[in-house]
Amino acid sequence: MLLVFLRFTDAAAIFLKEHCDRAAVTEAVLAVAGPVEADRCVLTNCSWVIDARELYQTLGLEARIINDFEAVAHSLPSLTAADLVKIGGGKVEPGAPMVVLGPGTGLGVAGLVSRLGTAVVIPSEGGHATFGGTGGDREDDIVAHLRKRFGHVSAELVISGEGLENIYQAIVALDRLNLVPQSAAEITKRALSGDCEVAREALERFCAFLGSFAGSVVLMFGARGGAYIAGGISPRILDFMNQSEFRSRFEAKGRFRPYLERVPTQVIVHPAAAFLGLASLSNIVNADHGGGKARLITDASGKLPY
Repeated sequence: MLLVFLRFTDAAAIFLKEHCDRAAVTEAVLAVAGPVEADRCVLTNCSWVIDARELYQTLGLEARIINDFEAVAHSLPSLTAADLVKIGGGKVEPGAPMVVLGPGTGLGVAGLVSRLGTAVVIPSEGGHATFGGTGGDREDDIVAHLRKRFGHVSAELVISGEGLENIYQAIVALDRLNLVPQSAAEITKRALSGDCEVAREALERFCAFLGSFAGSVVLMFGARGGAYIAGGISPRILDFMNQSEFRSRFEAKGRFRPYLERVPTQVIVHPAAAFLGLASLSNIVNADHGGGKARLITDASGKLPY
């Protein structure tokens, strides 16, 4: 049975009752998909509001709330070679800034810099920066179509699950095809199987857009430590990405092509990188169930399965 929770506190209460009944959980560290202000977040792609004060008043939890990609950025120093798949060339410059970005329900962006031996994470809402096509007339037409439809075309509007659907629908409209809208999962499935040329073009454009945006983010942060691609989509299309224009578009920055050629791009395949980051942030390895006091570490992003 599928349960629908109108409020995050309702979902948290059920989770605590069913999974944490052996410990008195009094503290929580939450990764949320949206900007955090004064320990409160209105999720960008979900109706939930996650508020530390409400969590304390209703559940007795002292909660720390951070952006979900801030949590992923905190995981970067803990990731091993087994957690990463490299696409293209480049080599990590030790001690240099790193960036993490990734398409899923939305598009997250964060940076990590080392300062006096301490890792400092810079969260952002870079996914909502204005996007412009750089791949010729076809991409210009796609972006122009989306601009007519939405007004402002953000990077997230083309580089996310919803973005893949938007690209597909734009191609259908531009080519005057009689095709019904498809979900991101179905577009991906049909693109990988070769069953649909429109789906394949949509996924190719998606990878090209992702590469171009990743290159821009690296330049903004001076991230010679590498660009790390997270989110739910990229690990599922690794072979496709590797053969796509992702890396060539990442490097296609005019006079700064040599700069980007030296920067590695790697896809995070660890199934729970955000949790690694949260655990690192709170210096927790395991919750202390024996002492009667425990902390809840969770990704409360409100994201739906891709």
